[in-house]
Amino acid sequence: MRETGAGSMVEELEAYRKELTGYCYRMLGSYAEAEDAVQEALVRAWRNAERFEGRSSVRSWVYRIATHVCLDALAAGKRRALPMDLSGPADGATPPGAPAADQAWIDPLPGSDPSAVAEASESVRLAFVAALQHLPPRQRATLILRQVLGFSAREVADLHGSTIASVNSALQRARATLADRREAVEGPATPAPEGVRRILAERYAAAFSRYDMEELKLLLHVDATLSLPPYAKWMRGVRDIESWLAGPAIGCRGSRLVPTVANGSPSFGQYRPRADGTGYEPWALQVVEFSGDRITSITAFRDTARLFPQFGLPDRLGAETGLTVPAVFA
Repeated sequence: MRETGAGSMVEELEAYRKELTGYCYRMLGSYAEAEDAVQEALVRAWRNAERFEGRSSVRSWVYRIATHVCLDALAAGKRRALPMDLSGPADGATPPGAPAADQAWIDPLPGSDPSAVAEASESVRLAFVAALQHLPPRQRATLILRQVLGFSAREVADLHGSTIASVNSALQRARATLADRREAVEGPATPAPEGVRRILAERYAAAFSRYDMEELKLLLHVDATLSLPPYAKWMRGVRDIESWLAGPAIGCRGSRLVPTVANGSPSFGQYRPRADGTGYEPWALQVVEFSGDRITSITAFRDTARLFPQFGLPDRLGAETGLTVPAVFA
């Protein structure tokens, strides 16, 4: 490898941590597993730095290592999913039943710049990440590297130790599978401009905090979905979502929302009133997604003990917290 000090080599590798985390997250569907995979990849790169001969860029080299780490992880693991990957929609009038304890779920990704280009934001949407999990791992890597990260066919072929023809064939198959899957699950999508998402998110936060069903219905797409990991139950359509909120989920009335960002989209830590009236306790991480000028998806992750610390959300809100509208992305 070209001569360089140990410190500068560590810095050069460390500069790729953020983008590698996004890559491994798309591959694995889990933020925690992605962080572990990136750490392992960077450690392997550092330990093998002397073997790097400079025939490719450092970026291609470290992505090759990260790809192998992900492929090893996927060889033994279960496919992660969202509730709509497992069954059809249910009515909103009945409770969700028991959590699907044996199912590995897609995790939300903390952050992602909400003002990033639409293509980058779309590539970390929950539905897109879930659809990726239906691809064979090598096809998944090929599609992400070529379509999302902009690697050339030659670079991907070198990374996989294959030919350009095989890379192009794998990419075509992956695109066809992905298109069929996305169309079946979520229908056509039109990316919403950042300014529109901001306004819709602020209106949603105000309406949910007031539990204003009429305003919420105006914001939802006619085929909007609401899902509740780790429960397999999910709903499609304004009527069933309203039935859920006004029925089994009526305890959410009076909740407070704290804004955050997940998967490049406006999201909220939801806190429900404590039974003793002493404040508000964590209830769900709501990831809200959009198409055009409507909300198309609300995914309420209930694993707050694990997720709220990842998103920097407080472990409770005091009783003095007023009914204020969160300034989304302020």
